[in-house]
Parts: sequence; structure tokens; C-alpha cells
Amino acid sequence: MKRLQDKIALITGGAAGIGLETARLFLEHGAKVALIDLKDDDLSAAADTLNAGDDVLCVAADVSSAEDSARYVKAVLDRFGQIDVFFNNAGIEGKVAPLVDQKIEDFDRVMSVNVRGAFLGLQHVMPAMIERKSGSIINMSSIAGLQGSANVAPYITSKHAIVGLTRAAAIEAAAANVRVNSVHPSPINTRMMRSLEEGFSPGHGDETQKQLAASIPLARYGESIDVANLVLFLASDESAFITGGQYPVDGGLAAG
Repeated sequence: MKRLQDKIALITGGAAGIGLETARLFLEHGAKVALIDLKDDDLSAAADTLNAGDDVLCVAADVSSAEDSARYVKAVLDRFGQIDVFFNNAGIEGKVAPLVDQKIEDFDRVMSVNVRGAFLGLQHVMPAMIERKSGSIINMSSIAGLQGSANVAPYITSKHAIVGLTRAAAIEAAAANVRVNSVHPSPINTRMMRSLEEGFSPGHGDETQKQLAASIPLARYGESIDVANLVLFLASDESAFITGGQYPVDGGLAAG
């Protein structure tokens, strides 16, 4: 059964990692997919990997820019006529350092991409969904949006902010049958985790990975497909009565 047959899905941060894996899964389930990311080269490589022809649209954009956000939404609507699913996924990890040593420009950059970018995506996508009285939005947070952790205060702050943004948007959009939820992965085997591992223990990232994996009840990192499977469920009509929620995909980490 194709769970997204004839639906149009928009994915920010779609050129790699969880975004790209989710795009692959969405295509398998009958959707057409628009990928948004910062660099044309990365998007071209992603499109080649997906090998889905006209079912994939790529738009280079900075999600923290109001003008770029309006432009990428317009490009999707011009090409496909509607947006049924929005995976509001783009984000960065920031620098690893104690809070008192974090530079304000680095804090501002994390907040600009992770919070402002998510906000702008909602602001420009929601009207198209509300007009059609249908849609599912999945905001990317993190286990870091549900608990604290040392030395990544900007990232933690940004991912907690996504919870509030999700709840507010869900209440506002509910009357139009538009659902808004957030997903909260634990460490996932992606480039972002390689960066964080090295940041936590320069030159000893492999050891950090082992320690982090051991702290997860299922004793491993997740894979991108683990998150994509949850996003697919929240995107599909199977989750039609689910909105405003926060959904860990974390190997049991939040249970501890």
C-alpha cells in the first residue's frame, strides 16, 4: 500500500541525512517531493541519488531568509499546485562549548536556522494548507528538545523552541484540518553526529560515539530510516487524529 499516493511533500534540509532518506521513502509511497537545501551541488547530487525524474523538484534556498522561504514555497506551488506534507527539517548543530564560552554570533546562527527557519517555513506553508483545509506538518526537533545536555546550549535552546512552535501552530491550524507534530531523534548516524562527536572529544570521536551509544537503552545510534518511518506515519492519513504532539525516536533514551 502506498501511503502518500498523489501527495506533494516539501522537505527542507532535504539534500542529505534524514531529509534525503525521508524523501526516498516518500517517493516509494507515491508522493512527489520538493527538496530544499542551501547548495545547488548538494541538491543535484541528491536528485541523482533519488533518480525519480520529474517527481523531484530541487530549490536552493536559505531557510533563515524570509525572501527565500517565500520563494521556495512559491516554486513548489507553481510546479505541483499544492503542498500536502511539510517536513520542516533543516537545522544545524552549532559549536560545542560551555555556555559561558559560546559566541553570540554562533548562538544567533543556530537560532536563525533552527528556529527562525522553522518559523518562516510554517508561516509560508500553512496558508496553502489552510486554504485546502488539509495537510500534515512535521517539525524536526531532537531529544535535545525534551531534555538538557552540557556544552550545546544554543542547539538545546533551539530544539526546545520547536516544541512551543509546534504546539502553537497545531492549535492555530486545527480548525482547517491541518496537523502539526514534532519528532525528537536521539543520536542518528549522520554527518551532524560526526561533527558533535568530534566537538565533544577532539581527536577521539569514535570513543565518544561508543559512550553515547551505550547511554541509549537499545545500545545503538538510530539510522535515518528510523526517523523517516516515523515521519511517514505522521505524514500519512493513518495519523489523522494526531496533532500538537512530540514523538521521540530515540531507542528509549527519553525513558531514562
